[in-house]
Amino acid sequence: MTASTQILSLEEFLKLPSIGDSPAWEYVDGVAVQKPMPETRHSILQKRLLNTIDNHTDTYTALPESRCTFGGRSIVPDIAVIAWNRIQINERGEPEDDFTAAPDWTIEILSPDQKVNRVIDNILHCLSYGSKLGWMLDPDDYSVLIFTPQQAPKVYRGEHSLKVIEDLQLTLTAQQIFAWLKVGQSK
Repeated sequence: MTASTQILSLEEFLKLPSIGDSPAWEYVDGVAVQKPMPETRHSILQKRLLNTIDNHTDTYTALPESRCTFGGRSIVPDIAVIAWNRIQINERGEPEDDFTAAPDWTIEILSPDQKVNRVIDNILHCLSYGSKLGWMLDPDDYSVLIFTPQQAPKVYRGEHSLKVIEDLQLTLTAQQIFAWLKVGQSK
């Protein structure tokens, strides 16, 4: 993980030419921080979750690495689940590139070099600005830490059904999610 030592305003950060580089740069507390490069397990989980969520809803879309700028921060969740009706449309009828609100559901997948408290801080920031749900997946622990507004976070493992946002007809367990990492054993 790389961090800039220079204190920047949010406006200055958003004008930097490198913020669109991969891996993504985020802006938290006046500092630009680059997320770690996703590794294979991270990418598999991200891809499978994106497809699974999108296949179970017409109300929401699951977006990978989509910048969300709100509440004095600019973050890039691994997956931002956003209601279609909250996405601003331009004069051509296409989505605006800049999403300036908290996603309805933010999902982060821990990478080995990622700082857990930084990830949790971003999820809590999302919840304090209107997100309905936050997930943090830990591929090393095969667990999902679930955050909901006004409630203590809860760790899920095994076959317990995971909370998803309302209007999403989807039942998932941590066991199902992490089984996706068993190459050739599950689809």
